[in-house]
Formats: sequence, structure tokens, C-alpha cells
Amino acid sequence: MAYGDKSFIEVQFPVSKVSKESYKERKAGSGQTLTGLGKWWGRKPLILVRAALLGLLLPASDNPKKDREIFLKILTMDEEGLWQRKNKSIPMQEIYDNLTPGERKRYFEEGENGKISYKKDVTREEKENLQRLVFNRLSYDQKLTYCVRPEEVDNLPESEWEKINEHLGTSASNLQELVQELGKRKFGRVPVVGDCFCGGGSVPFEAARMGCDVYASDLNPIAMLLTWAALNINGSSEEEIKKLREFQEKIFNLADKQIAEWGIEHNEEGHRANSYLYCNEVICPECGWRVPLAPSWVIGKGTKTVAILRENANKGFDIEIKSNATENEMKLAEEMATVKDSDLVCPHCRNSTPITAIRKDRRNEDGTVEYGLRRWEAHEFVPRPDDVFQERLYCIRYERNYVDEKGKVKTERYYTAPTKEDLEREEKVIRLLEGKFKDWQEKGYIPNSRIEEGEKTFEPIRTRGWAYWHQLFNHRQLLIHGLLMELIDKHAKTKKEKVVGLLGVNKCCDWNSKLCRWDNTREDNGKQTFYNQAFNTLFNYNTRAILSCSFFIDFSTEIANNNNNSKINVRDARLINDNCNIWLTDPPYADAINYHELSEFFLAWDKKMLLDIFPDWYADSKRALAVRGRGESFNQSMVEIYRNLAEHMPDNGMQIVMFTHQNVEVWADLALILWAAGLRVTAAWNIATETDANGLKQGNYVKGTVLLVLRKQTSEETAYLDELYPEIELEVKKQIDSMRELDDKGDPNFSDTDYLLAAYAASLKVLTSYEKIEDIDVQYELSKTRVPGEESPVEKIINEAVRIAYDYLTPSGFDSYIWKMLTPEERFYIKGLDLEKDGVYQIGAYQELARGFGVREYKDLLASTRANQARLKTATEFGMRGLGGGDSFSNSLLRNVLAALHQAVKGEDTLKGRNWLKNELPNYWNQRTTIIEMLNFVSTLEHIETMPHWKEEARYARFLAELVKNDGV
Repeated sequence: MAYGDKSFIEVQFPVSKVSKESYKERKAGSGQTLTGLGKWWGRKPLILVRAALLGLLLPASDNPKKDREIFLKILTMDEEGLWQRKNKSIPMQEIYDNLTPGERKRYFEEGENGKISYKKDVTREEKENLQRLVFNRLSYDQKLTYCVRPEEVDNLPESEWEKINEHLGTSASNLQELVQELGKRKFGRVPVVGDCFCGGGSVPFEAARMGCDVYASDLNPIAMLLTWAALNINGSSEEEIKKLREFQEKIFNLADKQIAEWGIEHNEEGHRANSYLYCNEVICPECGWRVPLAPSWVIGKGTKTVAILRENANKGFDIEIKSNATENEMKLAEEMATVKDSDLVCPHCRNSTPITAIRKDRRNEDGTVEYGLRRWEAHEFVPRPDDVFQERLYCIRYERNYVDEKGKVKTERYYTAPTKEDLEREEKVIRLLEGKFKDWQEKGYIPNSRIEEGEKTFEPIRTRGWAYWHQLFNHRQLLIHGLLMELIDKHAKTKKEKVVGLLGVNKCCDWNSKLCRWDNTREDNGKQTFYNQAFNTLFNYNTRAILSCSFFIDFSTEIANNNNNSKINVRDARLINDNCNIWLTDPPYADAINYHELSEFFLAWDKKMLLDIFPDWYADSKRALAVRGRGESFNQSMVEIYRNLAEHMPDNGMQIVMFTHQNVEVWADLALILWAAGLRVTAAWNIATETDANGLKQGNYVKGTVLLVLRKQTSEETAYLDELYPEIELEVKKQIDSMRELDDKGDPNFSDTDYLLAAYAASLKVLTSYEKIEDIDVQYELSKTRVPGEESPVEKIINEAVRIAYDYLTPSGFDSYIWKMLTPEERFYIKGLDLEKDGVYQIGAYQELARGFGVREYKDLLASTRANQARLKTATEFGMRGLGGGDSFSNSLLRNVLAALHQAVKGEDTLKGRNWLKNELPNYWNQRTTIIEMLNFVSTLEHIETMPHWKEEARYARFLAELVKNDGV
């Protein structure tokens, strides 16, 4: 087998399968390997990291199909690997549905009620064979529902390693040996993988698990704490993890015992509190009544529990808690919300007042806003009596144990309004905290740092006046978390014990702050602070009793068997002086996540203990140095960072930069940055996952991660722009041709969005292969501020590459000459139908198409925009609506053809469709060839199983095409 200098990932990458595996990992939620360690924003899937690193290390041979087969085999993504990963039985009904009539007759029988069952003589072995037979007939997505993730497979069978070693000329018996052998062949040593933006630790963790040596750094100490834990806690032995869990249980039990002794979470009957619900109260400026605030007074939809407001003699409201409420009471509890659209709605006088007016915010003559709330002082943790926002405990969920009639101990939960004794316990909590507050702050058990104003951190200052981090927590939360910190400090003996303790407290902080909303829709429970990437203050919130903080002891127990040769630093990426063979980074590029601000929420708690555990670290988010946003200073920082990385890798070293694919402008800026840093693009691949949005996110959540593959820039050549375009056209076509040739027709790996991305990459490959382009001043372009709509020279190059790609990617069966004559909107629609034929239903695919064709308005062409269910409207769904409107599509020939098809289907007569075209199109005779081509294309949808909504219309399209074709004067 002949191998060249290129890596597998520079020639091909199975984007479809890696995307599906990444999506499966994401859907595992808290079952993901690293999420158990703690919150971080934007962790990359481990399978994506594994596939990328393997793609860099595997050499590309002169047999690309065999290369792909081996690549998939190593990752257990081939047929044998998927079967090895299968851990669930396929249900009998699905077995039956996927058999031929003859096979059904052989193995199944039907009962009187139509219920199917295996015949009595079918053996266990035959049933197992049917599992394999049907499993192989399922699509890749369907197979994954019965499989564990690749990382959950210990090793491949020896027979598989024989095939891998034969192709690669290696002698490995596991992934770690293979990676080290390939690394030594490529770099002369075990490969060193570096990540200077390591965040939650995905890259260093997976690189170490694969057998690489690791360098990991981040400017942010919370990121480094999580990375250290990923490498050292998840890399611990089973015995060590058992001891760490025992340590956490010990701390939790000691805290539980202390809280029980204080008597602050048990009522008079000995029942334990589970959750406390608090709300803000304000005085209505219209009537002077004190109003408790909540966007809904429904506490639990499952238990039908509501809060009912009753006016009292003190110009305020008593709050009654009622479970098993009537339907009318449930409805009233929703309607009696005292906060609607950021307005106070007073239940006494029924007047509405903007919350901003209650806060006394005002706009100055110069347009600036002056915020009216006073800022809390360092020693305060409850509001002053004269503060605008007061806090009130309005509901407690208790639980009691009882013995049922069968003698089993069961737990019952119930809601109640706080009694006089409950309120006395509240006062006791405040007194306990007052007695410990100063000492605990000095020892670092609770935060004492001021909130530094920022894009996200100004929210709690502006909306509540909270000026210090501890003020994002109420008295109960501070007492529980402070107690846990005190116990960890007292009992932790090793570095690992301190780290798991600290991570446990961080998890408590995320799930037990004043920013934790109460979810009344499902299990009636409190949600985490960081359900989004902000510090949104709430009018009512949940506080957990110690009983509900058991996730303190819940951390990932994955035994990673890591290569322990790792180096970890808290460091600015511009100052790195360690050499790596491979840099795999996910920079904060054009990213809305303010990591530095969000992480200060945890850092406020961790500061002192963090420096005790890691004396050579700092405990500051280093806001001033954080790389963020866009613009000249950002671009310059990125150039410095990536130039430094390029200088700290060998001449044959490689890099992958991950980033979220947004638009051509982002691509152009990133290309200039990497080019200026002395790097050249060799490939790019887009890994996409898509999920339905839940909660506060509206619409679809489309996530695509681009892997940009880079090497050192070694050329000394200079080119001119006009010389580049023919070269780019050749490169785009060559890239698309090679991908088409490699693709599996039965299980396609590439979609049009991947071909589009290949065009982006092809243009950048050509551009960055030269040391200099005479027409482009890189420094000038990086520093220039553009007006909206202004194209940079690099954007023009990329857009030209996209145009070439879409001219080249004619839908199968469509005349290429006519294709080039169509309007962008017509091409978008026809290409969209082509996507649907291939089973592509991601809204992101339509976004890419629209971007590629330059179509701005396309939402009206879609029948559905739901995640994984996006599709275009049929002719009948369009009907005659919008025809001849102000937009391009409604006046296009294709829109008229769809209208004619609708007329034919509606009237059950193709003549009606043809006559409509003849009457409505002034140049009907000159456009017949195009009309026939469009109808013929639509007719190909008739027998597509996944497009039943087109079946009848496709049949009429076939008849109508014939009628137009044979039409005479």
C-alpha cells in the first residue's frame, strides 16, 4: 500500500456518521462522560475529538475506499463495530416489519386478534440471527438507537485488529498502541496534542485516552480545574474513584447531620423540607399595596398545586397553597400572574406598571439610562426594609415517610404555605449565617468579591442591585454551600478530594441560586442557573434543602485509562512555549459566550481553595486578556496566538481549528487570521447536529462545527487575484468530484451542505497556498471596519467558489443548461426537493442552500421548520396564495408551474393545469422546454417512500409534462 504525505482527514472525512455519533453523545445529556464533573459552555463531543485526531494521524493511501473502511472500523462505525456496540434487543414488531413476506411466514404466526408471535419451533439461535439480519437492514440512525457510544466499547476483537494492521502496516492490539505507533511513524515520537483553549477539557481528555501525550492550557482557571479533573479524576482507578465517592458522601452526610441538629429543615411533625419557593414583593405605585411577584401561581401541574392570593388587612396578600386544585382554580392561577411582559399587574387595583418604573430607571437627555436601584453593600445578604424588591418565602415542599399496607416504606411529598414556625426557622437561618458570615468570607467558604460590570454580569446589578457575588444566593443557599466548603476544608486530605469537593459545591451553586427557576410543568423541580448563557434574575425562584442537593456526590465515574503524560497550565495562549505535534483548538471566535464573565460565578466560590490546591495558578478570570468579540484588537490577538502555535509545532505538524460555521464574513476573517499567522488550509469539514428547541429557546437549535485542517505555510510564491479564479474553479470541481467518487450511494455520507463547505475550503486552500496575494493587504483587511453589506476581497473569492459549486451541483436528472438559467429562488426550491429526496430534513441544510444561492427570504417556501422535519411546501400547500406578489419566487416561472399543478390536482384534470399556463404566461411557447424540465423533475418524487406528500402531485406532474410536450398551436 502506497502512502503519501497527506493525512486521511485532508482527503476525506465521514461527516454524516460523525455528525450522527456526535448528536447521539449530545443527546445523552448528563450521561456524557465529562458533564458530570461540572458546568462548562460549549464542550465538544468526545467522538468528534477522537475522529478528528485519528483523521490527522491516519495516513491517506492510494486506496481511499479502503482507508475509509479502516477509519470507520477503528471508530466502531462500520457494520461489525455497530453490531459490537448493540446493547438492546430490537422489538419483535420491528423485526417483523423489516422482514420479507417469505421470512415472516417462516418465523411468525398471527393470533386471532391479529397479534404476531414467534412460531414455537423458532430457536434462540434463529431469533439471534434475525436480530443481526434486521439490524443490518436498518439505517445508520436506526442502528444507533440500539447501540452504546463508541467510547463505551473497551476494545475491538482481535480479528478486526488483524485487518487494521494489515492495511496500515502496524502491529497494534488497541487504540492507544495504534495511535502511538502512527505518531512515531509520523513525528518520530508519541504524538503531543495541545489545546490552548481547553475549556471543559474534551480535547486533552480524549487525546490522553487515545494514548497521546497532552499539553492543555486556558486563560480561565475554572476551565483548567475541569480539565485537571477530566484528566486526573476520570483517569483514576476504580479503587480511587470509590474512595473519592466515599469522601463526598462523608461530607454530604456531615452537612446533613449538622443541618438536622440546627433544626432548620424539619417541621413539628418531623417531616423534611425538600424545596423552598421564594418570590419578590414590591409596592404597587398606583394603590400602595404590597404585591408578591410571579409570572404564574401554578406550582405543580402534575399535582395540581396552586398558590391563591388573598387580600389582608395590612394592604398586602396572604398566600394559600392548595393541591388537587380544580380546573378552574388552575386556570385562575395562570391568569392571576402578577408579572406579565415585564409589567407589574396589581391584583388589587388591576393597574399595570412597568418594572423599570418600579425600579426608578430613567433615561437622560443624552440617551443614557440611569438605573434606580441602590447597590447592596458587601456585608448584606438580605434586602433592607426600604429596598424596592423584598423577598418572601411563600411555599415549602415537605416529604414524609410512611409504611403502606404491604409494609413497604414509601415517601410522600406535599406542599404547604409557611407556618409561623417555618418563618421562625427562616429567622434562625439568617441568625446562623450572620454569626458565621464574616469568618466564612475570610476563610473563602462563601464569596466576598464584587461583581465586575460586564455584558452579562451587569444584569443582576441593574435589575436587583446585587453588587457582590454572594448576593446571587439567599440565606439558606449561603448556609448550605458555606457549610459544605467548611467541611471540605476540614476533612479533605488529598488534592483529588479537594477537587471533587470543590466541583460538588460548584454543582450546588449552579442548581441552587436565586437564578434557579421553578419548573411547574413536569416533575415540579428547580432548574439550574445556567439553563442559558446569562444571569437572568427571576421574580420567583427555587431554593433546595440539603435533601435536594444530593448531586453534590454525583460526578462522572468513567474509568478513562488515560496516558498520564500530560502538562497543564493556566496561561495566556500568546505566552505558550511548549511544542506540540498537533494543536487542536476551539477558539472563542465570533462567539457570543462570555466565558470570562460566566465563570466568575464559580470563581467567586473557588478562589481561596483553588489557590490552596494549585499554588502556582491564579484565581482571576483575566477579563482584560480574554479573547472575545470581533474587530481589529480581536483579530490581532488571534494572529498572535496562532502564530505562536505555528512556531511551536514541527514543520510537519498539523492543526485543527474548530468553530461554529456562521457566514462568509466569519470565514473570510478567520482565513485572514490563520494566513497571517503562517498557516495554510488543507481541508474543511462540517459536523452538524440538530435538536428541537425546548424551554426558553424558540425555533430550532442548529449547531454545526467546522473542522478547519491546517499546516505550516511554506510557500514563497506571490499570486494575483485574477490568476486565482481559474485555479479555484479547478480546485472546487476536483474536491466535489473526489467526494462524489468516495461517497456510498446506499448510505450517503455527503449532502449539498458538505459540498458547499468543500467549495469554501477549496477557495481557502488556493488562497493560503501562496505566501502573498498581490491585491490583498492582510494587515489592512484585518484592521478595516466594514460597513454592512461591504464585501472584502476574501469574501468575494469564497462567494465565487460557492457560485461555481452550485453551478456544478446540478440536481440529478435536471438539464445542466436549463439549471444555469433559473433564478436563485427557483434553484433553491428545486435543490431543496433534491435534498428531501436524499432524506435531508435539517433546517440548517436549507439555511446553507439559501446562503449559497443568495436567497434572503425563503421561510414562506417551507411547510415545516421543525428540527429534523424541515421540508418545502408542495404545489397544493402553496395553492394560489401569494402568486404574483412582491417577492421574486411568487413571480417566477416555477411558482406558475406549481400553481398550474395545483389547478390540475384540485380539478382532477391536467387540462386545467395546461390551460392555466397558456392563459397566465405571456411567453408560454418559448418557455415550454423549461416547464417540461421542471414538471419532469417533480414527477421523479412519485415513488420516494419518504415523500408521500408528493405522491399524487408527482403523478399529475408526469401527465402535465406530457400534455405540455405534445401541445400544438
